[in-house]
Amino acid sequence: MPITSTILDVAGNHPEQLALVGADERLTYSELVEDSRRMFAVVDELHRAQADPPTPASETDGIPITAISVTSAFHTSRIIAGLAGFRAVSATIDPRWPLTHQIGVIATTGIGVVISDSPSLAEALAASSWTGTVISLADFRAREDARAHENVASGEPSAPPAPAPPAPAPTVRDGCEPFLMLFSSGTTSNPKAFIKTRQQYRENVAVSAAHLEPRTGVATLAPGPVSYSLTLYAVIESLATGGSVHVADEFDPITMGVRINAEKITRVVAVPALVRALAEAARRDPERFTGLDLVVTGGANLPASIRDRLGEILPGTRLISYYGAAEIGFIGDSREGDGTWITIYPSIGAQIRSELSRSESGGRDPGAEVPDGELGTLWIRAAACSYGYVTGTTDAVLRGPDGWATVDDQGRILNGMLQLAGRSGDIAITGGHKVSLPEVERAYETYDNLGEVCAIALDDPALGSIIVVVIEASAGAGAEGSGASAEVADKTALLNHARARLAPQFVPRRIYRLERLPRTVGGKIRRAETVDLIMDGQGQRL
Repeated sequence: MPITSTILDVAGNHPEQLALVGADERLTYSELVEDSRRMFAVVDELHRAQADPPTPASETDGIPITAISVTSAFHTSRIIAGLAGFRAVSATIDPRWPLTHQIGVIATTGIGVVISDSPSLAEALAASSWTGTVISLADFRAREDARAHENVASGEPSAPPAPAPPAPAPTVRDGCEPFLMLFSSGTTSNPKAFIKTRQQYRENVAVSAAHLEPRTGVATLAPGPVSYSLTLYAVIESLATGGSVHVADEFDPITMGVRINAEKITRVVAVPALVRALAEAARRDPERFTGLDLVVTGGANLPASIRDRLGEILPGTRLISYYGAAEIGFIGDSREGDGTWITIYPSIGAQIRSELSRSESGGRDPGAEVPDGELGTLWIRAAACSYGYVTGTTDAVLRGPDGWATVDDQGRILNGMLQLAGRSGDIAITGGHKVSLPEVERAYETYDNLGEVCAIALDDPALGSIIVVVIEASAGAGAEGSGASAEVADKTALLNHARARLAPQFVPRRIYRLERLPRTVGGKIRRAETVDLIMDGQGQRL
């Protein structure tokens, strides 16, 4: 994997260059190398001490799995980076997942060691049939520290034994070796696990480095949980290209502004919601952000209003909105508008095919390629793509028999450009027309003071389904929370706004209001749960 090759190279030639920086802790490249030796020694000892270790998923080729499930972005990044140079498979588990999901992936995938500060997780695992080891971050660090200092022998029988020595130096491993287990879900359904080999990440870094500018010596800020694939990859690509990556457990705009200025950070990688917060922080104190050259965003749709706002406040800062899937890798990016029209990277193959189906053997029938401009399922050919999902975590199939892969994203290709329309569950059929629910939502981004909107489809005996928009009651509330504004409550204005921007079949037929739209732990709106709430009569119909 390029991360280890580059870490060793920079540590040898520029040992004092910063590699990883947290709010209160930092490691240079040379320190990261030495840190990794102590870290792997602890991990290896924990696995070897187990009398009946869990059997790791067959997709790991027998390599033990170590999971990190802590809120510290710095230590999660440090452990992932450190273990990359050894025979180890790492996984990040979001501690905010439902407990049942955490226990499920640990048991199903055969994770052997879990670094976690959650008493409830430790208790639940102890009560189960799982035979692995749970260790707190504090205890893990204490074991690491014991390998950093030699004990002075006192000659007394009660003196503690000398600590075990650190592991040998990290090395560049074979490309076919598995090294990272990722998860595609964990919030609304059982998580789907998949493995990344070192070669697949080498391929992914090659694409990222060519288009998203994680250059040598560049200081990148990547705030947010490292269990998010966007943050995790920002850490890896920065170290793989000889940069410095700055992490944060949460995004506080004022604190981030201070760090951007003090640390001379020129590149930020963050989800769109954090880009919005960054723009507002820059509006209040633009001097701290003048050195910011590039903002890279992904993981969700980028409203055009965020791009416009950032451009107004920081005209010298560029914004790239990329599209990709953790299972597949980077696919393309957008550098203007709302990010729905994507320029596909030259090394990536993309096709829109008809509705997929299951073959008798359980594989995927990719279907036929559809005409230019027609909506369908997006299939991708990429060297960075995983081979498939870990057996036992899902029956979903990632790749078709021809080697092309899909995560069921819907879209269309027109004149070589890709337009995204959401996942398969984001497409509704109404009166024989396919309607992209995210496109309905985007129409309301220019409606003043409306806030969050969720478009859903409800069953209808005549049309098959009808399009419905659900808005948050608090979105148009005044400063004192006295209630929604008249404009927000005006159904006619909401419908006229949609008619002016959407094809007739996309215009909602009903509008509801909920006190609060349901969200995942990562803040994304749960469309299916919104449908359930409306069907249960919890929404107010306008």
